[in-house]
Amino acid sequence: MKFIDEARISIAAGDGGNGIASFRREKYEPEGGPDGGDGGHGGNVHFVADRNVSTLVEYRYVRRFRAKRGENGGSSDCYGKRGPDLSLRVPIGTIIADINSNQILADLDCDGKKVLLAKGGRGGLGNVHFKSSVNRTPRQCTRGEPGEQRDLRLELRLLADVGLVGLPNAGKSTFLRAVSAARPKVADYPFTTLEPHLGVVRVDDDRSFVIADVPGLIDGAADGAGLGIRFLKHLTRTRLLLHIIDLAPTDPAADPVRDARTIVGELERYDPELARKPRWLVLNKLDLIPPDERETRIASFLQACQTDHAPSFRITAISGDGCRELTQRLQAALDRMPRFLAANAATASSDDARWQDPPLDETGSCCT
Repeated sequence: MKFIDEARISIAAGDGGNGIASFRREKYEPEGGPDGGDGGHGGNVHFVADRNVSTLVEYRYVRRFRAKRGENGGSSDCYGKRGPDLSLRVPIGTIIADINSNQILADLDCDGKKVLLAKGGRGGLGNVHFKSSVNRTPRQCTRGEPGEQRDLRLELRLLADVGLVGLPNAGKSTFLRAVSAARPKVADYPFTTLEPHLGVVRVDDDRSFVIADVPGLIDGAADGAGLGIRFLKHLTRTRLLLHIIDLAPTDPAADPVRDARTIVGELERYDPELARKPRWLVLNKLDLIPPDERETRIASFLQACQTDHAPSFRITAISGDGCRELTQRLQAALDRMPRFLAANAATASSDDARWQDPPLDETGSCCT
């Protein structure tokens, strides 16, 4: 299924049914009086978050949704039937905004959450409501009210605890495969990841967290280079970022320090709050560095990036070395980071002790 995370649609609630002007005409009832019933209310339009829906693909090709109108009133005081409500299912994490006012109307961030976004019109009144002592034969009735209409923008933002960022081919997808059951595409060329992927990392029987992998960034991504930054919105809900760095690039002109700062710069250009989220450095592909040069290259990189105030970890994603220790540290940090603070984590300084993991010992990964 194609991954669709944005859609623009129009919705319309049902119109109310019309009331009618009617009079009783029965045998032995020559002056039966008015008996026109009211029209039924129009159907409402609801949006419901459903964990069984993963993309907005069904809203890419069908753009207009309308609930049914209420039935007209009938004689003998018969009221029209109410129009059935229309429930539109969307993935968990969908944000719904009004296109005209640019106002966010709903954030469906949990399964089963339901919101009313277009109310059906009220049914019209029959002439039975207009009878009085001075108006014995009312012939007036009212029409049903029109239902509400809206032009909406749907935007899916994946719900994850940890987000992966880095250059293409840095090893993000390989790391996700190493720590979870997710199987994103992995190949020896850039931009193998074309859409976001989620993976559940189970640390033990009762503790787990979710990692989001998005397509890699390159210099100029904020201006549309590569795949641009359109997928970075999926990281805005995460509580912590893992910055995967290729410490052994195959391109002789590549510089890991410059590449790391490029990613930070693109994050800041996209959203300063996202750039201020807690960010851990993950030094990958250490198996490609000769053992006698490994410590020197790591120390040189960490010294150049010491102003980032970010913990750093050593892994080899393709073999899984260091990945288990990293996931345990992630779980420990997430346990200390309440979920209700996730939205506010971006406002905390990256060197704030509340969001930092304590330094590792000599047997673990290196930490600045």
